[in-house]
Amino acid sequence: MQVKDLIPWARKDHAPEPKGDDHNPIASLQNELNRVFEGFRNRFGELDWPWGGGEAKSDVVETDDNVVEVSIELPGMEMKDIEVSVTDDMLTVKGEKRIERQEEKRGYYLSERSYGAIYRTIPLPPGVDGEKAEASFKNGVLTIKLPQTPEAQAKVKRIEVKGA
Repeated sequence: MQVKDLIPWARKDHAPEPKGDDHNPIASLQNELNRVFEGFRNRFGELDWPWGGGEAKSDVVETDDNVVEVSIELPGMEMKDIEVSVTDDMLTVKGEKRIERQEEKRGYYLSERSYGAIYRTIPLPPGVDGEKAEASFKNGVLTIKLPQTPEAQAKVKRIEVKGA
């Protein structure tokens, strides 16, 4: 076996069809790398990371009893890893997980590490009472309940919609 047999673009059986400037070795390398990554994606599909780009999946809803409820998915985290703070108009959630696992048995040694960090700020509607906020964490989901102030509740006026 020769070294050129190991280089994908040098093999005749896997040589890409020349298209325009593909006789350029750099362009050929780029095409081959694209093909390899496309093959990986086709074989394994899109990977669903818990936090794409540092973002956690979240829902913000206003309940019938004038409470803003924020739910954030934080898989793999524990309560001690999470920090929640609220200002007049912003909710901030920070979290960090570090998982290390080592296993040594006869014939093999396994060492795995997993790390993930989240920093999320969520704008809050006017009139939220941050002093009375409550947070709970269960099954990897953080739920924060923020009641509205009595003044904000008094300002809400429902308007009846009539047919024309």
